[in-house]
Amino acid sequence: MAMANAAEFLQEDLTDGGQILRLSGSFTIALIGDVDGRLRDLSADMRKIDLSAVEHMDTVGAWLVHRTAKESGAEIVGADKDASRLLQAVSGADQTDIPPRPHPPSFERFLAEVGHGVIISFTTLLQFLGFVGQVVKASFILAMNPGRFRWHAVVQHFDMVGVRALGIIGLMSFLIGIVIAQQGAVQLRQFGAEVFTINLIGRLTFRELGILMTAIMVAGRSGSAFAAQIGTMKITEEIDAMRTIGVVPAEALVVPRVIAAVMMMPLLGVYASLMAIIGGGILCWVVLEIPPTTFVQRLREVTPMTDFWIGVIKAPVFGAIIAMAGCFQGMQVHGNAEQVGLKTTAAVVQAIFLVIVLDAFFAIFFSEIGWN
Repeated sequence: MAMANAAEFLQEDLTDGGQILRLSGSFTIALIGDVDGRLRDLSADMRKIDLSAVEHMDTVGAWLVHRTAKESGAEIVGADKDASRLLQAVSGADQTDIPPRPHPPSFERFLAEVGHGVIISFTTLLQFLGFVGQVVKASFILAMNPGRFRWHAVVQHFDMVGVRALGIIGLMSFLIGIVIAQQGAVQLRQFGAEVFTINLIGRLTFRELGILMTAIMVAGRSGSAFAAQIGTMKITEEIDAMRTIGVVPAEALVVPRVIAAVMMMPLLGVYASLMAIIGGGILCWVVLEIPPTTFVQRLREVTPMTDFWIGVIKAPVFGAIIAMAGCFQGMQVHGNAEQVGLKTTAAVVQAIFLVIVLDAFFAIFFSEIGWN
């Protein structure tokens, strides 16, 4: 097989003035060499470009010939059928005028982003409500068919949601109790009312902060774990395999997690409130010199039982919301592993947002019925 010749060119003078450029060899990307730079340096009056001696030409070579002809205003002659087709293609591409993309004003872009966010939010809300309906339906089916219920899965999630969370929730609540007591004491000292720090600790921890901070911690810890676990199963097609063998994912994966969160949240909330009170009591003892017995007696006098029941009532609702938000986002995973991280983050944000919104509704509701 003959070896292809490298690309080359030769300038010749025409009888009527000007010059003709005669190209030879193979004008391919591998054999062009320094011809590109040398053609750019041509400054003579070029009338014609002769391709009759060109052995082979690819798209790069055709573009090089077209550019030279365009810059010098020369006529291309002697091209064979294949070369003519390539020259026509690159010429058409060069003449394509791509209009610049219009940039809308900043205010319009802002409105577009806000509108897109609102549409996404409402779509997600409707999908979440549909998912809640599926979970409720699966719960009723399991209640009517107890043999299909996976008790071992519930016990396993008891351990993950409740037992393994005791350390971090206890430490967090203990420190929050100290902070509440310290800030309350500093502010109340201005009025000589340091004793009312006990009122602040008791009512705030049992009624609001104890269960609210517990819900936030469970959302960041267990809600994210639910989303990551189910999302990974979605990526690895385990959920599709479950459907193939007749297992309903909502019954096998979602309901046990929801039940575990609903049952453990009241216990974790009471535990967190007690740890916060212990932290606040220690600070009152050390800083305000209020003995523990006086602290406990005063706490029993100023903290109504309704505050305790408010926390207990809110806890299972928060647990259900956190578990369903995590499972819902896990079920939304599709495509690749990056989606697992994105949906896990979305699960935590969605759960915390819904918990705070529900807490505001509970505060208004209990205030209206007289549980102040």
